This record gives sequence, C-alpha cells and structure tokens, in this order.
Amino acid sequence: MLETLSVVFASSNAHKLEELRGILPKHFKIKGLRDIGFMDEIPETGSTIAENSLIKAKFLDDLLNRKLPHELVFSDDSGLEVEALNGAPGVYSARYAGEPKDDSANNKKLLESLKNVSSRKARFVTVITLIVQGTQHVFEGEVSGTIAHEPRGNTGFGYDPLFIPTGYRSTFAELGPELKNTISHRAIAVEKLRRYLENM
Repeated sequence: MLETLSVVFASSNAHKLEELRGILPKHFKIKGLRDIGFMDEIPETGSTIAENSLIKAKFLDDLLNRKLPHELVFSDDSGLEVEALNGAPGVYSARYAGEPKDDSANNKKLLESLKNVSSRKARFVTVITLIVQGTQHVFEGEVSGTIAHEPRGNTGFGYDPLFIPTGYRSTFAELGPELKNTISHRAIAVEKLRRYLENM
C-alpha cells in the first residue's frame, strides 16, 4: 500500500482542486488554501504564466514555513493563448473581461475578439511550481487546439466550453472530466509532478 503524500496547493479554486484530485492517485492528499485556513487571494503580479506560478508557490512556502514547516507546496498557473490575438488572453485568462473573475464574461469577450477572424488556433498552457526544502521544481504542460464559434458542453470551467483539443471535435466541456483529465494541459503537467513526487 502506497504511503499517503500530503501536498498543499496554492489555490482556493474549487474547480482546480476537484480536477487535481481527479488526476492524481488516491494516495495523494491535496489541500487547498482554505483547508489551511487561508481565505485571501494570493496576488498574481507576474507578467507571464511561469512568473505567476512561482509567485504563488513562494508565497505559500513562506506562509507554511511559519505555520506548517514540513508540508510540500505547489502552485499552478494556466492560460489560454490564442494565435490570432498574439497570445491573449494568456496570463490574464482568468480576468480577461475584468474584475471580478467571470468565466461566462471571459468566454463572451473571447468570442467577440475573434469575430470575423478565420484562424482560431489556440493552446492551453499550465506551469506547475513545486517547492521542496527551498528548491523550486517546474513542470509544464500544453495542449493545442482551436476555439469554437459558440460555447458547447456543460462540464469543466474557464474556457472549456470553447476549447476544442487537436484530434477531437468536441470541446473540453463536452468531453467531460474523465477524458479531459487524461489529455489536458494540466493533466500533462500534473503527471510530471506525480512522477517526481513518487521518486523523491
């Protein structure tokens, strides 16, 4: 029987936590920020997805060194990069339509931005930063695809109703979590994280 491995994830996003718990094996115990009593948002001041991932991991590592010094911590930052929009929304994916964060408004703005645009190539990118005893380890994942002309599907979150991964005709929201969690950008990055943690 595999030993339980406890890891604290630098997010209070219930959708991300659910997705991570669906991807990682059961012997991983994933805690979110609210599980450790942190109710605020970690500032995301980076200009790239990788910078934001590092900022969140370092913030949580500093926080836990004062409270739970033996916990492993990791963060992720993800974004949708659309070729015709010069990589937008990118690092601003979660707040593309402004504050507060609103998936529906972000999807609507993306469709408006691509109105009358023929090329709808895009990619989803995830950067995970793990900190172990002060040392940073980075795991990346990406999946290419296209942007649908209208939202489709009822599962997932973020841009899932619009993103059609290469090799499929359905959006992430139509494919459902079981399949998405084997092919997504986050799944690819998390699999690299899992392999590293299990071989530490």
